[in-house]
Amino acid sequence: MHYSQVKSILSPKNGMNLYRGCTHGCIYCDSRSSVYQINHKFEDIEVKENGLELLRKALKNKKEKVMVGTGSMADPYMPLEKRLEYTRSALKLIYKYGHGFTCITKSDLVLRDLDLIKKVNEKTKAVIQMTLTTADEDLCKILEPHVCTTKRRVEVLKKLNEENIPTVVWLCPILPFINDNEENINKILDYCIEANVKGIICFGMGMTLRDGNRQYFYKKLDEDFPGLKKKYATHFKNNYHIPSPYNSKLMKIFNERTSDAGIMNNSEEIFNYLHEFPNKQTTRQSKLF
Repeated sequence: MHYSQVKSILSPKNGMNLYRGCTHGCIYCDSRSSVYQINHKFEDIEVKENGLELLRKALKNKKEKVMVGTGSMADPYMPLEKRLEYTRSALKLIYKYGHGFTCITKSDLVLRDLDLIKKVNEKTKAVIQMTLTTADEDLCKILEPHVCTTKRRVEVLKKLNEENIPTVVWLCPILPFINDNEENINKILDYCIEANVKGIICFGMGMTLRDGNRQYFYKKLDEDFPGLKKKYATHFKNNYHIPSPYNSKLMKIFNERTSDAGIMNNSEEIFNYLHEFPNKQTTRQSKLF
C-alpha cells in the first residue's frame, strides 16, 4: 500500500475510485490492462490520500443531487478498507450532502456499512452491485482466490434484500472452456432469483483480454488449467473480445429465465436505473401528512 495526491476524485459521470489496484487476485481482471496506466505493482494498492477531502468539496458544491458510484476499477471493499475506512467515510459524506450511492463489489465487507447504506437508501437511493461468475465453490477459489466465494456473496444479496436494499448482479466474465456451461449459468440465475435481485448485467457469454490483462491471465491458465492457454491462443489469437462458443445457447437461457422472473436484463436499462437520482421529497412529505 502507498499513498498518492490526486487533483480530482469524481468523474464527469460521478464515478470515483478511492483506491487503485486490487488484492482479490481474480485471474481475469481487466483492471490489470496496460491501458489504465497503473504504474505500480497491481497488489500494491494506491490510496488516494486527499480523495475524501476532494469528495467532500465536490459533493457540497454539486448544484444537483447525483448517484455516486464506485468499484469500476478497484473493489471498494478490499481487506485494507477494514482498517482505512475510506469507503465508509465516503458513504458518510454522500449521506450528509443528500446524494445517492452505488458500488460494485465481490466482498461481504459491504455488510459492515449496512447501517449507512440503509440511511442513504431511506433518504435517497442506494444500490449494491455484486459480481457472480461461477456457482462452483472450488472453481471460484481458483478464479477469485482472495475474496469470499459465490455462496457467501449470495448470502449478502439475500441480507440486502431483507433490508430493502436493491441489488444488481454482474454476470461476467464467463470464461470460455471454464465456466461457460448450462449448469453454471442456471445455478447463478437460481441464486439471483432466490435473492430477488432487481437486474442482471450481462454483455454476452465471454470475456475481454488486452495487453497486461492477457499476460496475467495466461500465466494463471498455465498454473491452474494446463494446456488451456494454447487453446485460447488458437481460438482467439490476440483478440480483445473472447466470446464463448456457447454464447447463443447460454444467452437464450439467460434472456428467457430473467424475463420469466421479472428481472431486468437490458444493460442500458439497468445503467439508466443506476444513474437515475430519485425524487423522494414528495414521498417523504406524504408520510408526514
